[in-house]
Amino acid sequence: MDYTTMCPKYEAAADILGKKWTGRIIRVLLGGPKRFKDIKEQIPEMSDKMLTDRMKELECQGIVKRQVYPEMPVRIEYELTEKGNALEPVIESIQEWGEHWL
Repeated sequence: MDYTTMCPKYEAAADILGKKWTGRIIRVLLGGPKRFKDIKEQIPEMSDKMLTDRMKELECQGIVKRQVYPEMPVRIEYELTEKGNALEPVIESIQEWGEHWL
């Protein structure tokens, strides 16, 4: 692998994962589908607006899907897509690196 130049695909991936909160949201969703309030409980220091914005971005990227259940009241769950689940080894590697070096 040539490390002397930046690959556009690497930069795009780093831009997605490098946004504040994104890695933590993905890590939470690796545990399975969650409602907004459940994600918020696991990341309480994140504002509702920021969580909403990040969820929309991840949905647009095809990493998260939003499932609406026609119940009263309406139930909405978020879960990782195949693309999102493919990030599991990346998230685990970051976790291992952090445990070892930080």
